[in-house]
Amino acid sequence: MLALEDDPMSKLCSEDQLQLLNAVDKLRAQGISNYVSLPQIIVVGDQSSGKSSVLEAISGVSFPIKSNLCTRFPTELILRRTPLRSARVSIVPHEERSESEQKALRGFTQELLDLDDLPELIEDAKGAMGISPHGKAFAKDILRVEVTGPDRPHLTMVDLPGLIHSETKNQSASDVQLIQDVVQGYMKQSRCIILAVISAKNDFANQIVLKLARTADPTGNRTLGVITKPDTLTTGSASESLYLALARNQEVEFRLGWHVVKNMDSEKGAWTHGERDAEEDKFFSQGIWSELPPSSLGVGTFRGRLSKVLLGQIIAELPGLLNEIDKKFSSCQKQLTSLGDPRANSFDQRHYLFQLAESFQALVKSSVSGNYIDKFFKPAKTPIGYEQRIRAVVQNLNEDFASGLSTLGHRWKVSDALSALPLSTVDVGNCPLGKVTKVRREDFISYVEYLQKRTRGRELPGTFNPMLVADLFLEQSGNWEAIARAHVDTVWKAVNRFLELVIAHIADESTAVAMHREVVKPAMKQVLKDMRNKTTELLLPHQNAHPITYNDTFLEVLEKVRVKRREKEFSDIVKDFFAINSTQNLTSSARWTLAQGGYDLGKLVKDLANAEGMGMKRLAATDAMDCLDAYYKVALRRFIDDISVQVIEEKLVNVLDNILSPVSVYHMTPNLAARIAGEPEDSRMERAQLTKQLEVLAAGLETCKRFVGLKLTGG
Repeated sequence: MLALEDDPMSKLCSEDQLQLLNAVDKLRAQGISNYVSLPQIIVVGDQSSGKSSVLEAISGVSFPIKSNLCTRFPTELILRRTPLRSARVSIVPHEERSESEQKALRGFTQELLDLDDLPELIEDAKGAMGISPHGKAFAKDILRVEVTGPDRPHLTMVDLPGLIHSETKNQSASDVQLIQDVVQGYMKQSRCIILAVISAKNDFANQIVLKLARTADPTGNRTLGVITKPDTLTTGSASESLYLALARNQEVEFRLGWHVVKNMDSEKGAWTHGERDAEEDKFFSQGIWSELPPSSLGVGTFRGRLSKVLLGQIIAELPGLLNEIDKKFSSCQKQLTSLGDPRANSFDQRHYLFQLAESFQALVKSSVSGNYIDKFFKPAKTPIGYEQRIRAVVQNLNEDFASGLSTLGHRWKVSDALSALPLSTVDVGNCPLGKVTKVRREDFISYVEYLQKRTRGRELPGTFNPMLVADLFLEQSGNWEAIARAHVDTVWKAVNRFLELVIAHIADESTAVAMHREVVKPAMKQVLKDMRNKTTELLLPHQNAHPITYNDTFLEVLEKVRVKRREKEFSDIVKDFFAINSTQNLTSSARWTLAQGGYDLGKLVKDLANAEGMGMKRLAATDAMDCLDAYYKVALRRFIDDISVQVIEEKLVNVLDNILSPVSVYHMTPNLAARIAGEPEDSRMERAQLTKQLEVLAAGLETCKRFVGLKLTGG
């Protein structure tokens, strides 16, 4: 064995480069490879290809290499040249493990005093991973073996389970697929150097590893081939020549080339590493293999070759690795920020709710006042943008209500047109609610006369009982209640939708759902109840009381109604008297010129004086109808305003910002605050994972920045 100071390998790595190797190993131990691909050498090959023998020869560490055994899990072998000897074994749990399983496996850490104990310790590790004859056959967890000493190279490799061609008694089809998935998962990582181990005992064209290597690395830029067991080839045979061509990079070309090593026969019993190296040197010094350059033969040169390849790969990939870690770090920060502050205790939960309440009130007040400048408001032309502008929505719905009630609120539409179908008194009285029925004036006056007889009180003959107008108004306004209640419900639903958008904007998804369930929904249910009760209250005077108004508008409207009616009646008399075309309008600005003729003007005066000579009872009915018309118009305007102001504004719009306020948060019980603002289990788990990931990535960033620009030195 060469002394440390005389070994060429000791000059391969500068102090900075050695620190870089150690730093990458540390990052891998911290779990950064769960988030980004690290540069590393992975050892892959078919089962019984001699992988473990190669690793033992390179490292000087004894692995279980009996012919009936194989690797059951990935093994990370970390070798460092130091003056002192040490060995440490630990398990890096796979990320698919539960938190409790990961904790237990991380606890598997042992220092070795004698490397001969490693095989026994590996068996203990298998048990910890759950690998047993009656349990799992393979595991994705990593056995981490760290060995230092004066005779070790600076090298880190990952030995993967051997690829299986077909299922056996001890290895099921699912085991075959599991191993292939694990191996391919490592091989496809673009920063991995693939050490493809081929056994000369078998035709290399039939060995799975070459096919997988070509799939993962089509150009062969990051694959180094290794030929084992060359001593099993018959001297001078075609197979020997074929493998020699393979070693010369002629059959399967890899940018990193090929290397040939000779394994010790595990059946020959105990042997030392010195004996192994001497036997290998003797084998390669004669026969066909002596034609190859010494740099491609034997474990001695292979150690240096691998160390240089690994270090070169790390340095080459460092800028890209730094960039990827930086992107993952920024993405992780954004995800963590989107979760908001942690809310594990009552203080944090209430503080979060205070912030929500302030944001809620600000947005509600802005929308109610028509101040749509906050980033919450989407463009008004979009459906959501309109729903967010609650003042505009309420204004438009109130206008629709006013228009709808004016158009559809009355039961009868009295018309002078003769085209309307004649209706009997019974038909007029039985006109259905919910629609407007067109009735001729003559028919409606007859219906009023009919009701007049049935509502007589102490009024003098030729007059009508004021309660007649009350009865007529009650029937005429029969459609009000349905239209008003539909309007109230429509506005309430629009406001409820607005509040959903506000809550969704200010809170995370789980809090928004809880907020709507625990606060908004109960509050809005009570608001709807108050709105409906107030609507009932406003309807009562129009349904149960006699008509009352002190509004001068009533008299003005009544006078207009009467004047309009008399104009019509007088116009008909004049047309008849002068035989004027009935389609002409006498009230227009057109001047009427009448030739002298024998007109009985006295009769005209009498006819005009007796224009209402329809009979006192019918005249009273007409007056009652005029009062109904005038009062209905005044009451309609008042009712529209009452619903808009006393129901929509006072009972709904004006109470919105109190649904969630700092005061209401202050009075919440701790249980209610926790139900609303308590962080859900999945969020807590996600936060913990992101926090851990952020710490690992931050350490990775710091490490990579220290070594960017480092150059490969040494030979």
